Amino acid sequence: MTVTNDTNGERVLIFDTTLRDGEQCPGATMTLEEKLEVAQLLDEMGVDIIEAGFPIASNGDFESVSAIAKVVKNAVVAGLARAGDMDVDRAGEAVRHAARPRIHTFLSTSPVHMKHKLQLDPERVLELVSRSVTRARNLVDDVEWSAEDGTRTEPEFLYRCVEAAINAGATTINIPDTVGYTTPEEYTAMFRNVREKVPNADKAVFSVHCHNDLGMAVANSLAGLKGGARQIECTINGIGERAGNAALEEIVMAIKTRGDVLPYHTNIDTTMLMRASKLVSAVTSFPVQYNKAIVGRNAFAHESGIHQDGMLKNAQTYEIMLPEEVGVHKSSLVMGKHSGRNAFRDKLRQLGFELSDNQLQDAFVRFKELADRKKHIFDEDIEALVDQEMGHAHDDIRVVALTVIAGTGGPQRATLTLNVDGREVTKEASGNGPVDATFNAIHAIVPHEAKLSLYQVHAVTEGTDAQAEVSVRLEQNGRLFTGRGAEPDTLVASARAYVHALSKLMQSRQRVHAAG
Repeated sequence: MTVTNDTNGERVLIFDTTLRDGEQCPGATMTLEEKLEVAQLLDEMGVDIIEAGFPIASNGDFESVSAIAKVVKNAVVAGLARAGDMDVDRAGEAVRHAARPRIHTFLSTSPVHMKHKLQLDPERVLELVSRSVTRARNLVDDVEWSAEDGTRTEPEFLYRCVEAAINAGATTINIPDTVGYTTPEEYTAMFRNVREKVPNADKAVFSVHCHNDLGMAVANSLAGLKGGARQIECTINGIGERAGNAALEEIVMAIKTRGDVLPYHTNIDTTMLMRASKLVSAVTSFPVQYNKAIVGRNAFAHESGIHQDGMLKNAQTYEIMLPEEVGVHKSSLVMGKHSGRNAFRDKLRQLGFELSDNQLQDAFVRFKELADRKKHIFDEDIEALVDQEMGHAHDDIRVVALTVIAGTGGPQRATLTLNVDGREVTKEASGNGPVDATFNAIHAIVPHEAKLSLYQVHAVTEGTDAQAEVSVRLEQNGRLFTGRGAEPDTLVASARAYVHALSKLMQSRQRVHAAG
């Protein structure tokens, strides 16, 4: 089946709860400044509703919701509240400065929650639904009501609660899968039944809010659309309680990519998805798994030889969306043991190499042997392999001498002599520690713009006399160059590793320049 990029169909509102449900994920707490940065980016990328927090939870939460309400220009800003009067009032106070304020109030409706959590009978719950929504509606025009644990609620009681909430003034009704229990077919049927059997259902927008306990949050959310929901509650990177929420980026790109079976559209600028993912990952210190859909490091990476060959001929053979659509610069062909000859030849051309057929065959055989032993093949590994084949010289920068002054008194200083293209040059530099001083001295002798992306030290053997094995990786223009050095003196090993990487960088630059 041919995929489409159809944006026709009904509008789906995107309700982002990264700053509320996402932050409730253990360890994901953000500072006020970080929350403001995330909120402004969400607003810029076209999120319709930003749930900024739970105002009554703490003074900090109240202040952050208030601050977000003041800076967000386009999106609705929502504050969460339980059914109690104090909760509702606190939420109303927090969002009152928003251009488009919303109070989102909720109450549990499932038998297990009513009995063990609330310890209330159904009639009292029904009464509180009407009371809380009415109170919220007196404070703002836009009120959302949620039936917590809605997917485990008895249908007839759910219909009564939804009807009561709408009669009290709720403009959005959310029926969440709070514990990630439902399946797509069940969720679709539930929304269809509610909309058919609640007399005033046409007066509200229905919303989905799915958790990922069984790995079906995104599938369930999209199934809710088929049942008539037109708002999806989700988070960047799918962060949230327990196993997380439905991921915003997956929801949006599924709708954009599969317009043939999902005839809807959103207002999200998808080219900002990667930027949003990286920001949320950074402020929460939650890494994004490599194989995460849409925004994972490997989402547009290909290692299999069959896949790489297809990609080189036509990207549509193995990619159903353009990487640029989600803010990724381009696809990448990862070199490894599954890579094929065409991908290897293409990589050599990118690195500035042109080999004869015989040279290519010999280099490819050795590349395969190396890939069987080495998990990750970097560009410099391939360069070293081809250098051997073509008789290229190795390092043209070498460490001659190093003297370092270190200690508690500071500042730390390094005096370094390098042999650069047969000429010895000596420089002295200071730094924040002896290693930094040493690397600054290298930079003074051989100026460059490469970024140090990795510095690792390992002991080769046990004991205090063990050699230090140092790995240094430099990055420039998306290219990686790794150098290694082993010496009993950690600082000398560090210097050797750095100049090893730098020499590779310089040689690569010369080859690419010569290739034109």
